[in-house]
Amino acid sequence: MPRGPRLDAPGALHHVMVRGIEGSPIITDDDDRNLFLRRMGMAATGTGTTIFAWALMTNHAHLLLRSGAAGLSTFMRKFLTGYASLYNRRHQRQGHLFQNRYKSVLCEEDAYFLKLVSYIHLNPFRAGLVGSLDELSGYPWSGHASLINGTEADWQDRDYVLGHFGDREGSALKAYLAFVSEQMKLGKQDELSGGGLIRSAGGWSEVLSLRQRGELQFSDQRILGSGDFVEEALKAADEIIKSRVTVLSGKTEAFRDLDRMCKDAGVSVTVLQSGSRRRGYSEIRKVLVREFVMERGLTLAETARLLGISASAVNQILRRIA
Repeated sequence: MPRGPRLDAPGALHHVMVRGIEGSPIITDDDDRNLFLRRMGMAATGTGTTIFAWALMTNHAHLLLRSGAAGLSTFMRKFLTGYASLYNRRHQRQGHLFQNRYKSVLCEEDAYFLKLVSYIHLNPFRAGLVGSLDELSGYPWSGHASLINGTEADWQDRDYVLGHFGDREGSALKAYLAFVSEQMKLGKQDELSGGGLIRSAGGWSEVLSLRQRGELQFSDQRILGSGDFVEEALKAADEIIKSRVTVLSGKTEAFRDLDRMCKDAGVSVTVLQSGSRRRGYSEIRKVLVREFVMERGLTLAETARLLGISASAVNQILRRIA
């Protein structure tokens, strides 16, 4: 079954998982780990992304983050591409480092935020890299130690996480540790590793119970949350998709108009888009700049690409028209 498009909007909460290609390591030593965190922090700062929890393992990593205005995909592209390039150069290797498609799950914050923080930070414990909560507090490759020791980078929002446990740092830390200690006893908690109805409901038995009671729930493999949350998220995604389709439709119609005008004038679209300044081409551009920008709503850059000129040239034409 083909995977659907990612669900995202500025301010959305995501559980993101990245894995090495074919299960291969994404880190080799502490220099790689420091590089990974540095690149992650740079990308987060540059895209307005806020990270609440993270755990760096050998062949995969977990992040709990809130996407910024640039969106999740922009953050992940800047982060993973930058790290992979430097990793390959350092280890004299070529090819892909990560699986082509990282996994991201849109999460309902009220219901799952604290559980996901704990789940992600407990990854080193579940993997046997540390043997106790005390050891985890000193383990440098998980966000748990940053929360406990107050050594977080600018991109990890320690205050927001601890604010869920109390107004004063001392009591909040104590409550946080108590919560994580309780979560340690629950084992793997596979329901927190993805989305869909079974995970959101808390297991198959809960799904059966819902069915027996005649309760229908919206569900989606890309979302961890209640039926109402899933329904609202999908509605929001539909609106975003519709707006993108509208823009795409505008570009398609714009190209048809360009092709029609060139045919009517007996000139070549290819030559026009190559930047020719002959009079016939310039006249066509003047007409289409007005239509594309003022009527179809294309940006200066989109119009420039269609007409074979620079964005500043499009702006100059608009000023002369005005």
